[in-house]
Amino acid sequence: MKIIGLIGGMSWESTATYYKIINEEIKAYLGGLHSAKILLYSVDFSEIEECQAKGEWERAGRILASAAKRLELAGADFIAICTNTMHKVEPQISANLQIPILHIATATADELKAQNIDKTILLGTKYTMTQDFYKEKLIEQGIEVFIPNDDEIEFINSVIFNELCLGKILSSSKEKFLKIIDRLANLGAKSVILGCTEIGLLITQNDLEIPVFDTTIIHAKKCAKMAL
Repeated sequence: MKIIGLIGGMSWESTATYYKIINEEIKAYLGGLHSAKILLYSVDFSEIEECQAKGEWERAGRILASAAKRLELAGADFIAICTNTMHKVEPQISANLQIPILHIATATADELKAQNIDKTILLGTKYTMTQDFYKEKLIEQGIEVFIPNDDEIEFINSVIFNELCLGKILSSSKEKFLKIIDRLANLGAKSVILGCTEIGLLITQNDLEIPVFDTTIIHAKKCAKMAL
């Protein structure tokens, strides 16, 4: 079994989900008392969020590259960054490593293609929704991406940072998320990507008729499969 190197803490709530799913998957594959071999470097999310807010992506990249290098030196066979947004600096992190990074957007695009989905809504932080680093991975696979409007983007971003990352799950926010998804589905979207590792705390497949692709679940399951 390969050793998985996780860069977590962005936020720790979703990192806990990664740990749970990866170990459940390893047990399902191997049975008995088997569990995953994991090295976890959990960063201080306040430092990362400050970099995001100030547009200091290179500084954020240095912080995560240092974490990744420590995981590599500790024996990790590959790295998974337990967040969508910070894949913006994945090239900067990869440049410092001899081991691969399992990209969350690539794993998600592969899952959509496997289910013959070619039109999807992308929800996430404002950085994930408005910048190209994530969308391009989907577009490269021939997937059309639907993005919320400006007001919706600000609302979603606020819920992520001011509620979900603090462990607050509000029914009023969930209701508005569902309305946003419904509006975009009426424009032709056939699925929705929960492109922030916290959104799965608020929205699940039980809430919607269209397929829901929770990137946390997809990424974590891919980690387990790659480890084997």
